[in-house]
Amino acid sequence: MTDTLTKPSTTPSSGGHAEPPARVKAPRWTSVAIVVLLLALAGHGLYRMDISWSRAMQGPENIWDFMTSSVPPNISRWDSLGALMLETLEIALIGTVIGVGLSLPAALLAAQNTTPFLPVAWVMRFILTAFRSVPDLVWALIFVMAVGLGPLAGILAITVDVLGFAGRFFAERIEEVERGPLDAIRSTGAGVLAVVSGAVLPASFASFTATSLYCLEKSIRGATILGMVGAGGIGMELTPAFNLRQYDTALMIVILILVVVLAAEQLSTMVRRRMLGADQLMR
Repeated sequence: MTDTLTKPSTTPSSGGHAEPPARVKAPRWTSVAIVVLLLALAGHGLYRMDISWSRAMQGPENIWDFMTSSVPPNISRWDSLGALMLETLEIALIGTVIGVGLSLPAALLAAQNTTPFLPVAWVMRFILTAFRSVPDLVWALIFVMAVGLGPLAGILAITVDVLGFAGRFFAERIEEVERGPLDAIRSTGAGVLAVVSGAVLPASFASFTATSLYCLEKSIRGATILGMVGAGGIGMELTPAFNLRQYDTALMIVILILVVVLAAEQLSTMVRRRMLGADQLMR
């Protein structure tokens, strides 16, 4: 038994020195097959799409024409573009608030330690996965067909997208809550609301807040392009600006989007630092 415990893991060389273990292992044949399959699929795509390399070579010239034609940006429509940017922010904010509000009960049903029945958790997880799998631009097209053009379609698209994203992460955080506090409150005969308010929310509040703020950032970025399919916001002006070659107006819209998204990210970071504490975010 002693020999087994003290047996070295390396093989002695002919000179009596132990050889170090190999740093690089040979990949499994399944990994090699997957890489070959992906490369073959990419090669087939390049062949099937018949990409014109002459058009690709014209790309830098066209981008240079856009840059020279768009400077200086058109500020004459500042009022109307500013109003549409404000509408974009409102679409993102309203959709995120509704989506996060619906995500909490959905996550309680999807988490295995809080769902009333396990099949309910499976069904709810499938619904959240379906919501998350469809891009928000496609949801916008669906809701434009359902409720018509305008901000309502954008709000509904953002709501469904946030519900699918936040619902999943809320459910995973709830399943990470220690079982002790949950069982202690349940042993007193308390209902679901008492379990949620007494054990789930105190342990998950910081994670819920961070996820919600990330959802808001994601919604603002998403809402800027929903208007391209008629779902309201600044995107409604972006497509005509490019189609009509009004590049100075397009640059003004891009600058507005850039400023708002950067401001939202900075605000989100500041709120997270205040809520989580600077010490927790330091290495």
